[in-house]
Amino acid sequence: MNHPLLPDHFDFNGLIPMWMVDQERQKMTRKFTFANFEQAFEFMTLAAQYAQKIDHHPDWSNSWNKVEVQLSTHSSKGLTALDVQMAQAMDLFALQVEASKAS
Repeated sequence: MNHPLLPDHFDFNGLIPMWMVDQERQKMTRKFTFANFEQAFEFMTLAAQYAQKIDHHPDWSNSWNKVEVQLSTHSSKGLTALDVQMAQAMDLFALQVEASKAS
């Protein structure tokens, strides 16, 4: 299923300010850093469950407490609302994981 590409003037910074958007390469990236491996894995589990739910899967890598994420809608060959939705969810999952371990 093709999803429409976001317009060039889309306000990425307003909606997902922690993400680096590369309009030329049609991808967005963010590196998440957690206190330890357990938190990174919890974050990835939450993100993976959500990705399955919306059928939109990130390209990512994990090294101990770091998770590097790249989003792009491959079927549309660019950035779509699904990428923004996934990025916003991942931002919330990161906050949730960090908050659950702080209490």
